[in-house]
Amino acid sequence: MTEDPTEGTEANGETSSREANDEPSSTDSQLPTETDAMGPGGTYVESQVIMTTVRVVAPFTFTYGLFLTFHGGGSPGGGFQGGAVVGTTILMIAFAFGIEPTRDWLSNRTVVGLASGGVLAFALIGLLPLLVGGRFLEHAVYSDEFGLYHGKKYALEGVEIVGIAPIVSAIVIGLFFTIAAGFVGQGAAWQSSGPGSYPEHDLDGGDEE
Repeated sequence: MTEDPTEGTEANGETSSREANDEPSSTDSQLPTETDAMGPGGTYVESQVIMTTVRVVAPFTFTYGLFLTFHGGGSPGGGFQGGAVVGTTILMIAFAFGIEPTRDWLSNRTVVGLASGGVLAFALIGLLPLLVGGRFLEHAVYSDEFGLYHGKKYALEGVEIVGIAPIVSAIVIGLFFTIAAGFVGQGAAWQSSGPGSYPEHDLDGGDEE
């Protein structure tokens, strides 16, 4: 019997195509992953050195921010400086562990709650003196009119701790997440278009007709 030469060729073709499907292509291996978004538009590159460093440093920077906030009434510091340091600590965590995981961990509701609560506390402490004929943020009224022991000092510290510090930290965190959202979108577009290429509307200013 004479064997059909095309049978071996078809079998070899099926085997080679099957092996080609099993082996990852060079293009697939170049695509960035969620934890390794390197290249234009990438927003996160995992680094054990950075992650370990942030794990060690973050508690100290957060504590230092609280220290500046609580001691701002009688020593250098204050709610603005302390809130900025606390907010920057969250930014540092986002740079180390990823923006989206940090956004999921610290929800927008928490950030909005900090800003809203700070504004309400600031307004409440500042407006109460108006009820007894004082001026806005006249802290001496709390001692003279309301009879609070060290009322002037506690009113000042209340503005710093529960007013200014939460507002500043929430603004720093909120602005960072808002700005970073654009870069996350660009990174997703870059991944979908492949490495070394960019969406046409990003380069030309609009889709080609």
